[in-house]
Amino acid sequence: MILTDDEKAMLDGKEGKTRQKAIEFLVKYGTALGAERLVNTNNVGGYMIADRASYRKFGSFDALFSLTGLDSEETLEFPKVKAFSCQFETDMDPEYCDIEGKDEEDYRRFKANEEWLSKIGVQLMCTCTPYLVGNVPVKGEHCAWMESSAVVYINSVLGARTNCEGNTSTTAAMLTGKIPYWGFHTDEHRLGSHLVNVELKVEGLMEWGLLGYYIGKMVGEKVPVLDGIKIVPSRDELKQFGAATASSGGVEMYHIPGITADAHTVEEAFGGRTPAFTLKYGPEERKYAYEQLNMIGKNTDVDFVMFGCPHNSIQQVQEICDLLEGKRIKGGSSLWVLVPRAIKDLAKRNGYDKVIESAGGVLMSDTCPALGHLMPKGTRVLATNSAKQAHYLPSMMGIESWYGTTEECVNAAVTGRWEGALK
Repeated sequence: MILTDDEKAMLDGKEGKTRQKAIEFLVKYGTALGAERLVNTNNVGGYMIADRASYRKFGSFDALFSLTGLDSEETLEFPKVKAFSCQFETDMDPEYCDIEGKDEEDYRRFKANEEWLSKIGVQLMCTCTPYLVGNVPVKGEHCAWMESSAVVYINSVLGARTNCEGNTSTTAAMLTGKIPYWGFHTDEHRLGSHLVNVELKVEGLMEWGLLGYYIGKMVGEKVPVLDGIKIVPSRDELKQFGAATASSGGVEMYHIPGITADAHTVEEAFGGRTPAFTLKYGPEERKYAYEQLNMIGKNTDVDFVMFGCPHNSIQQVQEICDLLEGKRIKGGSSLWVLVPRAIKDLAKRNGYDKVIESAGGVLMSDTCPALGHLMPKGTRVLATNSAKQAHYLPSMMGIESWYGTTEECVNAAVTGRWEGALK
């Protein structure tokens, strides 16, 4: 691998043992991937979470993250990070320990984890949607992010450049400001592979989730190019779409020519090449996606309704509150509305927390059921407007699930019954 003078200096240990270990990993990682060099990054996002068992075992964050973040059995002292770095989601919302089944030990561990991260310079955004709360990379900016829904969003919608990284690579990138130059950092890898002719009007979160879920199933980890989109999607619709493609497949980038960042035309999206495959999305494909997302649902008695995967924007919170106003959720049911911590503060200033709480629900931040393995005790049947949660939670948590519109999910929370249907 070709290294610059500053990279060689780090590798020689001139900036300390911890940065030396970090760049050693990046060189090995990049070499295994076939990268010829590293690239500078000043935007890194990952999950440096000390769960209860790990915190008990290691006793210090330096020891824990030396192993899980740098693959080092030797305890290294972590210096300040070099790159602008963000903590994405965590495993709990400290405001709702009782609801989440957490105790005082979990709370102390969580707060200590945050204090340690702040000490080394990591921003506590605590969300899978950092682009909603100030971390908005510009087109062409090289990043090193975890979180599949965030990766596909910034690659596609914003035109930033990142691969879907892991714990060790993001920790190393934070400490060095470097990441291997390969994959979606390169022009070639960002070109389209599959053409998707969209034959239906796609409008609303549920419809964009269905489209994304179908495309992910069909293309896997390739780069789809959508043709036929007639209505410009909102940010939240694109957020839902990307998360769905990354869940059913492994999509890290897509093109909607004229809307997403990298291409104005279909031809430009493919770089002048012929598509490897051509697909269509019509009524049959829409029905297939809906049936796939609802195949686990048998029991129509709903006891848990969840909004916020990816985390809700303030517009989504407002919509949920408009639908909830003056209503109460059914006894024995739970309603969680999940947001970034910064948006929770904004929602409280607007009084949305009072609307949700008056209805019997909670406005939560920092985490989600899938990442934190959190769920109300005794949950059997979930209703959600998130294709990602409908995809993952049944197998992860052993429950049934229903996928539908925001309005259908609010209705399920109020009545305790699933009455959604594909119209």
